[in-house]
Amino acid sequence: MRAAARLDGLRPSVIREMTRLALGNQAVNLAQGFPDFPPPPEIIAAAHAALDRGDNQYTVTWGIPPLRAAIARTMQELYGLRFDPDRHVVVTCGVTEAICAAILAVVDPGDEVVIVEPFHENYLPAVRFAAGREVYVTLEAPRWELDPDHLRRAFSKRTRAIILNTPHNPTGRVFGRAELEGVARLCREFDAVAITDEIYDRIVHDGREHVPLATLDGMAERTITIGGLGKTFAVTGWRLGYACAPERLSPALRTVHDFLTICAPAPLQHAAVAALGLPESYYERTRADYALRRARMMAIFERHGFRAQPPEGAYYAMTDFSGLDTRCDDHVFARLLTTEVGVAVVPGSSFYGTPGLGRSIVRWAFAKRIETLDEVDRRLERLPQILAARPA
Repeated sequence: MRAAARLDGLRPSVIREMTRLALGNQAVNLAQGFPDFPPPPEIIAAAHAALDRGDNQYTVTWGIPPLRAAIARTMQELYGLRFDPDRHVVVTCGVTEAICAAILAVVDPGDEVVIVEPFHENYLPAVRFAAGREVYVTLEAPRWELDPDHLRRAFSKRTRAIILNTPHNPTGRVFGRAELEGVARLCREFDAVAITDEIYDRIVHDGREHVPLATLDGMAERTITIGGLGKTFAVTGWRLGYACAPERLSPALRTVHDFLTICAPAPLQHAAVAALGLPESYYERTRADYALRRARMMAIFERHGFRAQPPEGAYYAMTDFSGLDTRCDDHVFARLLTTEVGVAVVPGSSFYGTPGLGRSIVRWAFAKRIETLDEVDRRLERLPQILAARPA
């Protein structure tokens, strides 16, 4: 007996492995990207109301009509993108399912899919599940810019799709319009589909602009735009995402979603309608709060000798720890931080497909209360002593 060959080289999530290690060691969990503060009370009340009404059975596979309408309205109001909620929008069980469904909907065995690395863990398995072939384009530290020459070399006549994430997890980059225009040109030239993970679109820093790839010339008809509610509204466990696809791709996407999960959780879809109805002041307050957390985290890095580029969006930072210890690789260092210091992070190489990359990097998720980050600061004071006590 053997496992399917498509799983060769894949392993369960390192991020969630670090969460389990954190739980076993009473560590502060800065590994997995979930907040430790409550969601808006309005959406909790809406979830209770849906349960009280008895909204507990299957919904329409694509999502309840009010939620699809709210998603389409949001996309138009924010970005000028027009999607028919009855034909082009599907509510998914998180962005992870949306990515898998999109890849399965457009990729045939042997097709190449361009992945920008470092990348979120679920992108590579999605490509492998579709029997596609991954081609990596590496962002260069410390600024994590998308080099147009490297990107062009990744495209070929076999390229079927590119997965692009902005604001970017794990680096915090917000790709600029010029970088995105380079992606768009190649997609048009090679007739490739763009699958964009834009779950952090409302969490940007320093007044930066989030530019959806679908808004660029010729990209509306070849982009599947994916987003979600878990990060923006601090409800990551609700598993609510969505995908907006053009006419020629939407039927395939909906078919895959139908047989993957049937529908997203029914009462929580009703709560999501309330979430998308919150005023702009909610997003302004959220950005201000994350600016404070980012500033606190950057001060912690500087104080304890980690090198990091301030994230431009999302709530992650990649730090180089080689100035502290050159004997550890990223996995050893991340486990040491978790088990001996009591702060859980993610080894950087788990975000790369190219062997050897990320070995002196760890990722931190700072979607936490300031009090939690203060505790991280206190615990890291023990790090020099712990490193010095390690055998040579």
